[in-house]
Amino acid sequence: MIRRRLAILGAFASLLIAGAVRETGAADAFRQLKGREITAKFAGQEFTDEVHFAEVFGRDGTLAVISMGRRGTGKWSVVGDALCRAYDGEEQRCYQVWASGKNVQLRQPGIDISEDGILQRPAARN
Repeated sequence: MIRRRLAILGAFASLLIAGAVRETGAADAFRQLKGREITAKFAGQEFTDEVHFAEVFGRDGTLAVISMGRRGTGKWSVVGDALCRAYDGEEQRCYQVWASGKNVQLRQPGIDISEDGILQRPAARN
């Protein structure tokens, strides 16, 4: 259920961001990260759109998720050059990671929609 909500929110956010990127020409600033870069960038950080979802990537491979006010957990890992997430009770999905500064896009090969957000230190939440 969390995965479905994230996918819908990610799709909506990516459409908005894709339009902005096309207008500014900033698409060239994104580059695909390799395995070690992904681990270094995500471990201990929070991936968020600052409104609808936040995922904290624990250094021990745990994943703490808040989506639309609901909390969940899961696991994350890096396999080859892909970031893989498995929310509790759901199958693992792997993504290419594209980054430009703190802006990140999680892309699945063959799918034109990406999950867009920023990486930051985990924010304190109630």
